[in-house]
Amino acid sequence: MGHVEVGHLTYVLPDGRPLLDDVSFRIGEGVKAALIGPNGAGKTTLLRLISGDLQPVEGSVANSGGLGVMRQFIGSIRDGRSVHDLLLSVAPVRVRQAAEKLAEVELLMMERDDEKTQLRYAQAITDYSDAGGYDIEVLWDTCTMAALGAPYDNVKYREVTTLSGGEQKRLVLEALLRGPDQTLLLDEPDNYLDVPGKLWLEQALRETPKTVLLVSHDRQLLANAADRIVTVEAGNIWVHGGGFATYVQARKDRNERLEELRRRWDEEHIKLKRLVNMLKQKATYNDGMAAAYHAAQTRLRKFVEAGPPELAAKDQQITMRLRGGRTGKRAVICENLELTGLMKPFDLEIWYGERVAVLGSNGSGKSHFLRLIAGEEIRHTGVARLGARVVPGHFAQTHARPELAKRTPCEIVMTEHARLRNEAMKILARYELAGTIAEQRFETLSGGQQARLQILLLELSGATLLLLDEPTDNLDLASAEALQEGLDSFAGTVLAVTHDRWFAADFDRYLVFGADGRVYEAPEPVWDEGRVERVR
Repeated sequence: MGHVEVGHLTYVLPDGRPLLDDVSFRIGEGVKAALIGPNGAGKTTLLRLISGDLQPVEGSVANSGGLGVMRQFIGSIRDGRSVHDLLLSVAPVRVRQAAEKLAEVELLMMERDDEKTQLRYAQAITDYSDAGGYDIEVLWDTCTMAALGAPYDNVKYREVTTLSGGEQKRLVLEALLRGPDQTLLLDEPDNYLDVPGKLWLEQALRETPKTVLLVSHDRQLLANAADRIVTVEAGNIWVHGGGFATYVQARKDRNERLEELRRRWDEEHIKLKRLVNMLKQKATYNDGMAAAYHAAQTRLRKFVEAGPPELAAKDQQITMRLRGGRTGKRAVICENLELTGLMKPFDLEIWYGERVAVLGSNGSGKSHFLRLIAGEEIRHTGVARLGARVVPGHFAQTHARPELAKRTPCEIVMTEHARLRNEAMKILARYELAGTIAEQRFETLSGGQQARLQILLLELSGATLLLLDEPTDNLDLASAEALQEGLDSFAGTVLAVTHDRWFAADFDRYLVFGADGRVYEAPEPVWDEGRVERVR
């Protein structure tokens, strides 16, 4: 069994901004704790501190039982990385180190095949076996069968970039949950999973004896799988000992208590200052009041040194003004469309103003379909075209926006949309991306901040057709609600791939990509494959 303990942790960002201040908490053996909070509050940074990827300014981190880590963007990898490489990246440290040495010697064997190299190769194989490398490959076979439907030997050299985001997540989760590490750090493990995958994850988390600290914005998953809620906000941490069902009220009650304590502290501070000033005046003409004056000064000094109570965190205020514009009656027309190897031919008409949710299993072609409609070169047969005056705006699932790299939100808004700096900062403020965040490079933003910036760029682009690929995956609750409100007032057409059960409820039509390659419409959301078969 494992545990995680964080003691008086302080972390300052490279630009000098404090992010976490004297943070302490403990996750006991077998506990399933969810780490939540606003985008950019430091959730991912905290996980990286616990995993050892980052070092704190002060404080300590301890864990036991071996540490398995799923990072937020497992799909953000170099070209050519294979399924084997991905599985190895989440294997125990000893296995990874032995595999690296074995790979080095194998490369050396290709250059020279002398006796010394052969002996090194034999030793590397022995070390890999002793570390449990061949045993874990047996485990990986089970993982690839569960996640990809194929044996490990058949897929180990397959490039990870050919897998969908959901397939990548499921594969890593299978490896971690089945692996030997007893403490797991999971950064948004439900992102890109379809609903059956999320249901599987919820059950797996409930059943595993391992200690789990996870980041998620999926309220249903939090309610079903987490028995502790660890909140990061305003640089501090507080822990709700119950589940997510009672969290909202617990946070409200806590903030009310903090506000009351702060009000009382302010009142006491004012009283003490008045007392000191009064005694100071009296001591000027009455030597007998000097002792009382000095005593009051000491009391005020100690009161101030002790400091005020913690401030209650402010609620986020995010306003999205997605405008759109009038287009032809038919916004999207598909005739006998087939994405090569992904789906069977289908016809589709989407009319101006409609909200269409694209549902289905991972790997069925939903993201490719959106990319095709957005104008990318995707192999297909048949026709996919846009109606008159339709301007597409695409929200990418993996936030892969190389054209935004090394640029700040302020620079992006100003250069892409010819805005003055003051005007750009006002717009960014509506998305809570102003201040120091506006001066950070795109790649240093949190996943949620990147998502909000992408939505802002859609707002500024004048798009009349929004193509949204899992837009709520990295958004915190307040941001997701703001997006929904923005879509309600959007004068255009929305086509969105989603596995968010709450988000999908507001759509007009449901286009389902079945596991057998059929594409059809359903009158309500279809989340499981059994139901897919019955709907037709």
